[in-house]
Amino acid sequence: MAAPHIVTVLAFDGVRLMDVAAPLEVFSTAGRPYVVQVCTPDGGPVRTSTGLRIDADLPAEAVTRTATLVVPGPADLATLAADPSLVAQVADLAGRAQRVAAVCTGAFALAAAGLLDGRRATTHWEHAAELARSYPAVTVTPDAIHVQDGPVLTSAGVTAGIDVCLTLVEQDLGPEAARRVARDLVVFLQRPGGQSQFSVASRTSPTRDPVLRPLLDAMVADPAADHGLPALARRAGLSTRHLSRLFKAHTGTTPAVHLELLRVESARMLLERGESVTTTARLSGLGSDESLRRAFARHLGTTPSAYASRFRTTVTG
Repeated sequence: MAAPHIVTVLAFDGVRLMDVAAPLEVFSTAGRPYVVQVCTPDGGPVRTSTGLRIDADLPAEAVTRTATLVVPGPADLATLAADPSLVAQVADLAGRAQRVAAVCTGAFALAAAGLLDGRRATTHWEHAAELARSYPAVTVTPDAIHVQDGPVLTSAGVTAGIDVCLTLVEQDLGPEAARRVARDLVVFLQRPGGQSQFSVASRTSPTRDPVLRPLLDAMVADPAADHGLPALARRAGLSTRHLSRLFKAHTGTTPAVHLELLRVESARMLLERGESVTTTARLSGLGSDESLRRAFARHLGTTPSAYASRFRTTVTG
């Protein structure tokens, strides 16, 4: 009989319930050789972001070996900043695992632990720009449902934990086993499309062009970076005229217009989260308050302040 394949899922206070539940469902449904266990920082119960309590099988320090470590994400990214010991535990557990998979914002825990340095990664589309800004050593691919770079896997928001774990089952046990699990859970074995169907990138015509796709991904990942036509052309190794033609052919617009749309969408999300107009202008890449106001007038027919008053969340941390 083959040795059991131990899957360890890390749970902690504030974790998203689905980020934990999805991997448990996939590997438990797959059955042998998987043995699934939940560990928590101290071995005690934790409370998810929904309020539901999860009991642990063992404390993190008792995990001596594991084939697969799954790191779910917190509902609030401040959870990681408030508890550096959690990031240290992720790094420690990863050192005892053959491979590591992050679900949703779990990518931030992996990045903080240095596990994504020099690697490609993804996360929930809403947080992709922040991941790129905070960890420049990581190449963020915001449109992907999941990304594998060596033994490290990252995935998009919440239910994408199912996708990435189905991929692991397929690698371990073959496509028929993965199809069986997918049928049982009534999900796609390979979900059509990427995150762009849910995110700001949905305005962009899909393209697999090997020159243009990385540029579009980089623009979505960090709208505030230098994506002027000369900078884009240098990255692509093309003349500005050639790149402009290529961009128009695949997206139907110019790099400058596309970038402004992305920056306006980024600004909208920042304002909705409660950022000030000045901070929003800086983080979105629109620069100044006046530039932000002009862009909102052009594309939304309102002012940033009026937009914030209408759409800003009333929930405080």
